[in-house]
Amino acid sequence: MTEPATKVVMDAEEISRALTRMAHEILEANRGRAGLILLGIPTRGVPLAEKLAAIIAEVEGEVPVGRLDITMYRDDLRRQPVRKVGRTHIPAPLDGATVVLVDDVLFSGRTVAAALDALKELGRPAAVRLAVLVDRGHRQLPIRADVVGKNLPTSATERVVVRLAPTDDTTEVRISQERA
Repeated sequence: MTEPATKVVMDAEEISRALTRMAHEILEANRGRAGLILLGIPTRGVPLAEKLAAIIAEVEGEVPVGRLDITMYRDDLRRQPVRKVGRTHIPAPLDGATVVLVDDVLFSGRTVAAALDALKELGRPAAVRLAVLVDRGHRQLPIRADVVGKNLPTSATERVVVRLAPTDDTTEVRISQERA
């Protein structure tokens, strides 16, 4: 059987430029770094949040960055029950803060809905925003990103894969045709 055809739609340089722009958009929307907390959604949202925090630190100073595990809040546990529960790390009090959830790909919106459910149990932020590297459309829930690295219209049969060094062996965004 042959592998499905894949195409690189963002290379490391394009991702870097997108993240720089996204960091500036986050700062502009928040009017600076005061009260800002970045929370990455595992797996690739965590290194993206860390990269955004590093860019923000260069511009205005450090911001707290953490991770929000959503495993137990997912609505597909009945269909895919074998999931390892990850670790949540909240680096600063959420009450009154502006929390930016960071993820790699926005597709159906279900991951973000789970993240919002998880966040509700941890505090009451003044605002919650969403930053994603790739928005590919096909929403099943009324969720939209506030900050987007790249809008990438796809068909329902395509798959978007984000790879980030050092987690992966390279930094790129690929699109491929799903196997039937």
